[in-house]
Order: sequence, then structure tokens, then C-alpha cells
Amino acid sequence: MDLEAISLQPNVKAVLLAKLREYKSDLNNLKSEHKRLASANSNQAARDDLLESGMADAMSVSANQRGRLMMSTERLNESSDRIKESRRTMLETEELGVSILQDLHQQRQSLLHANDTVFLLLKVPYRLHLLTGKFEGKDERKRLMRKGGRKNK
Repeated sequence: MDLEAISLQPNVKAVLLAKLREYKSDLNNLKSEHKRLASANSNQAARDDLLESGMADAMSVSANQRGRLMMSTERLNESSDRIKESRRTMLETEELGVSILQDLHQQRQSLLHANDTVFLLLKVPYRLHLLTGKFEGKDERKRLMRKGGRKNK
């Protein structure tokens, strides 16, 4: 086009060369905008590719985290069950201990009562018979000791 415009008459030539420069400028502007849009599209495509791979990575990471969370939850539940079982065993042991202590208390009371009975039997006083001057009660005490504190009726 340049060659054709140069070969024309000077008055037409100036107008055509001005229009030609304007068209070239518009063409260059359009080319640069096209490059910019094309690079934006290629950037968008690259971005989409990255996001897709990132999503795949995120999904695998999410699945991995989910698996670890499930394992942790299972271990926590097992620990809770062990704690409940230990607590139940502790309460049973405590009940058994209370029962044993009650039995020991009853046995202690029985032993104390038996001790008091024996002590009273041993303290049977000797009585001096006023007429004979002999001590009485020694035979009675022996008889009571042999019978274990039971009196005859």
C-alpha cells in the first residue's frame, strides 16, 4: 500500500499516507491488545491448570487429613472406653474395700465384747466367808472360765 500511495499524485498521496499511518497505528494497537488478551488467556489456562492440579493436591491432602482425623478419633474413643472401664473397676474395688472394712469393724466389735467378757470374768472377786474365814469364788471363776463365760440356768 505504501508503494501505491507514493506513486499517486501529491495531493492524494498526502491524504492516503496520513490514513495509512493511522491504519498502521490502529493495526499495531490491535496487535498489542491481541497479544495482551492472548497472554491473559494463556495465563488463565496456565492458572486453570495450576488450580486443577492444586485441587487434586488439595483433595489428596484433604483425604489424607480425613484419614488421620478418623484414626485420631478412633484412638480417642478407645482411650475413652479404657478410662470408663478403669473407672468401673475402681468403683467395684472401692465397694469391695468398704465391705471388707465393715466386716473388720464387726469382727473388732465381737473381739472387744469377748475381751470385755473375759476381763469381767477374771475380775470375779474373791469373797471371804465371814464364818469360815475361807475365800470363795476361786472355784466359781474356774468353772466360768471352762464354760467360756456361759452361766448355768
